[in-house]
Parts: sequence; C-alpha cells; structure tokens
Amino acid sequence: MSLRFSGLAATAAAALLSLTACSTGPADSTPSAAEPAASADAFPVTVEHAFGETTIARQPDRVATVSWVNADVALALGVVPVGMPKDEWGGNDKSSTPWKDDALEEAGAAIGTEKAPAQYSEVDGINYTEIAKTTPDVILAAYSGLTQEEYDKLSKIAPVVAYPEVAYGTPWQESTRLIGQALGKSRAAQTLVADTEKAIADKAAAFPQVKGKTFIYGNLEPTSGSGINVYTSQDNRPRFLTEIGMKQAPVVTENTKDFFLTWSEERADELESDVFVTWVPSATTRDAIVKDPLLGQIPAVKRGALVADPDETLTLSISAASPLSLPWALDRFLPQLAAAADKA
Repeated sequence: MSLRFSGLAATAAAALLSLTACSTGPADSTPSAAEPAASADAFPVTVEHAFGETTIARQPDRVATVSWVNADVALALGVVPVGMPKDEWGGNDKSSTPWKDDALEEAGAAIGTEKAPAQYSEVDGINYTEIAKTTPDVILAAYSGLTQEEYDKLSKIAPVVAYPEVAYGTPWQESTRLIGQALGKSRAAQTLVADTEKAIADKAAAFPQVKGKTFIYGNLEPTSGSGINVYTSQDNRPRFLTEIGMKQAPVVTENTKDFFLTWSEERADELESDVFVTWVPSATTRDAIVKDPLLGQIPAVKRGALVADPDETLTLSISAASPLSLPWALDRFLPQLAAAADKA
C-alpha cells in the first residue's frame, strides 16, 4: 500500500494521506522496564480522549496496540506489547522497523523469539480476533483513526486509550504523554519527550542552513492529473520540519482548513517556499517531477531545492513520528534537507 495521498488518509480518511541504524532513541531516554516503584503513577487512572474517557483499574501488564506509533511509544517506555500491528508499508522482512527491532532486541523480545509480541495485519482494518487472542489489559490507540464503532468493539476486549481529538492528528509528544499516563509511567513519559526534543534540537544544530527556511511538504505525482496534495501543520510531517527550525510557507498557512489541502497543478507556480519535500515511489519520479511542465514550475523545484526521497522506511519514520523513529530519521533526513536549503 502507498502512504501517499491514498495511504494514511485512505485508511484514516482511509489511512491519512500518505504515511500518507540505528539508535532507538536518545542515549539515556529509554526508561528501564523495571522502574522504581516511586516513579509509578497511582491507579486507577482515567484517560480522556475523543470518545469520552477510559478508566484503567490497575497498572497494565499486557498491552496491545493498533495503528502506528503506539507500539513504538510503549517500547520506548520499557513496555513490550503482547500484540502490535505489522508494519506492512515501510517495514522490513520482519514486518517491523529498524528502530522497533533495536528496542525489541534490547528488551530481549526480538521478533522470532519466544518473548516477541504477536503481530497482526491491519490491511483490512482493525484485527479484533487477533487482538483478543493476546488477552490485553489495555489497548493503545493514542495515534490512530478509530471510529466510534471500532472503539466500541475494541472496548469489549479491553479498556482503550483513543486519540485525544483528531484522527491521525496526535503529535508524538501528546501520544507519549497519554500512553505514559495509561501505563503508569507519566514521569518517564515526560522525560522521554524532553530527551527526544533535545536530541532533535542538537542534531538540527549541526545543519544551521536549515533553520528559518520556509517549506512545503506535499505529494507530487507527475501526469496523474489528481492535483497537488499539501500537508498542513495538523500533520506530523510539517510538525517535524517545524521542530527542526523550519517555517511552513505562508501559502500553506493562509489556506489551512484540514490536515491537508489540494492544490491545482495549473497553480503550481504559486507554491512559493525555500524547500519542497515529497515522498516518491522511485528515484526516477524525481526527474519526472522536475521535467513536468506544471510541477516543474514550483519555485523550489525550479531552484533544485526539492527533497524527493523514495525510502518508504524513512517516510514512515517521519509520518508516524515517535520517540524511537525520529532519532533514527534525523541522521538520514537532515543532510537531504540541508542540501536543498543550500540551493534556496
């Protein structure tokens, strides 16, 4: 499946426009699974979310997850899920990711071993049967696109921590805090957020030419005739670029109504920014964008300030941003952004 426009929004809106090394996080940011008792939250805990509130009676031992991000956060907090979705877009031959593999190996629960989480497919939607088989104490969906019906069905299996407001719109910091609250690790979650933000700032500081540059993060498909899809500040991809010191182009902020906006290819020359970022299905697509009579008129494209990366795993690490994926992404993505910024 493609995580371009039909990807993340298509499973969310059908799966959110286009979800659409490796350090597993800042060196000292991943708490031990055996935290001192004094750092654990008192239970019961009540978590508020888009469908109301969920009360968790006792600190969960068995944690299942749905969607992206949630398993990453649990692992970063020292909790190995009993069940988690396969990474079927951007994943490796284990239906996982490099950052998740590192965390699982560190926890003694590498995929393929006895203690590994069960993995289930979500290609056809929430896998209620396989989730129920894991007999979870809680189901984490802080970053997800659950509908009311899906939430109600999952709640018959175990208490569910749903997203706080917008489907597939939860910032990684908020997902981390919500999951930390649900797992009785609020203090550890706050530390993890702070340490990850510091790691991002430290790595971005090595590329000063990026700071202050305007950007557009969109989806360009030459000859498709489907228009240009541009992600707004409600999406994790622009949020990531903002976190490293870039600024969303005024043409986007002035037209923002949702997590993306559709732009006519005939008006491509109006998409003014220092840098344009897009995912592409292959390296040849970048050349096709540059040569396209309409897309080639995008100012950043004309200047050569186009970041068009075909690496699905890298795109996943930013689209489904987490405290595990972002440190992994920085070393691979920042040099590309810097090279484009140099041409701005």
